[in-house]
Amino acid sequence: MSENNTPDIPFRQLLRSVPADYWRLWYVGMIVSTVRWLETVVMGVVVYQQTGSAFIVAMITMLRLLPMGLFGAFLGAVAERFDRRLTLAAMVALLAVTSAALSVIAWVGTLEVWHFAVASFINGCGWATDNPLRRTIMGEVMGRDRMATAMALDVGAANSSRMVGPTVGGLLLAGIGIEGAFVLSVAMYATAIAATLMVRTHMPATPGAEAVLARTWESIVIVAKDRRLSAIMLVTIIYNIFGWPFTSMIPVIGRDQLFLGPQGVGLLTSVDGAGSFVGAVLLALWLTPGWHARAYVGGVAVYLLSLIAFALAPEVLSAGAALLVTGLAGAAFATLQATTVYLAAPVEMRSRIMGVLSVCIGTGPIGFVWLGWLADRIGAPYATALMGTIGLLALAATWPLWRRI
Repeated sequence: MSENNTPDIPFRQLLRSVPADYWRLWYVGMIVSTVRWLETVVMGVVVYQQTGSAFIVAMITMLRLLPMGLFGAFLGAVAERFDRRLTLAAMVALLAVTSAALSVIAWVGTLEVWHFAVASFINGCGWATDNPLRRTIMGEVMGRDRMATAMALDVGAANSSRMVGPTVGGLLLAGIGIEGAFVLSVAMYATAIAATLMVRTHMPATPGAEAVLARTWESIVIVAKDRRLSAIMLVTIIYNIFGWPFTSMIPVIGRDQLFLGPQGVGLLTSVDGAGSFVGAVLLALWLTPGWHARAYVGGVAVYLLSLIAFALAPEVLSAGAALLVTGLAGAAFATLQATTVYLAAPVEMRSRIMGVLSVCIGTGPIGFVWLGWLADRIGAPYATALMGTIGLLALAATWPLWRRI
């Protein structure tokens, strides 16, 4: 390492040194994230067309996060009982079956809002396993010294999917209907299952992992006692309650305030992903350990400011510019969220601590419910701006706690 804490290894050489297993896991994450965003936009547009309710749109999106809050810590402990690779493949297969069922139901013309709700919840269960399964295996493959780079590249893949997924979803919805979107989802999931089964790195069941509830509680106690871990989780909660839920309002604001159709909504949503992709690449190139905490907390602050700007934007260009900045800021937060938790957690408890992180991410439904309720009463733009403002106040009020990071 040089004196300024930047790596001596050139970035291209670093990429060439990354194990093949990492790239397989990276591909799985990119595919699952692409499908998630594709289906989120498609579902949001269709549900709003059927119901005219911003609240219901927010609820459908919220159901993808609910399992994290309900089962995140538990799933982290359960993951220790099985081979992580095979469990990950099984979870992706479950997501594929769900999309296949929606495709068939849509094909016969009986698709209703409650079908979307059930599918979103099942998909949320799969999402809740990402940290204790896929990203934990990634950490084992890459090692502590390269964890930040690993997460930056992973976030870059996830955020490139936020460019592709919404755009493809909007085009498919306008062109061949919602059933075509779900058929594509199934095909993409199939490639992710194949990539997972090709991973050679095995993390077998942890000895003595039978007492799942006791081990779950042990991980929660450790997080509560560790000042750094608890501060990281606090910032995550603020982001997921006051920041992340605004994404459910992009289709609503895009249609009602910016007067966009399905293609336009998809393209607008993808701008956030474009910013995130660029941000992740910049982080992979230049982020140094000394800036981890600043990028993590600062990313949340800028994200909240930018979503307020998006909500109040009078036309498409300014709205797109605001979403571009939310993407850049969100990339900093997302990259350092998993990295700081992984590095701060005891080695033997990483899966469980990452499960607790999933619980904190799972507090998002609180924000989704509140934002949806507010949007139906004062309008999506003002409700979104209000949420961002309260988030900034919450971040400022908790400074004595998160400054420990």
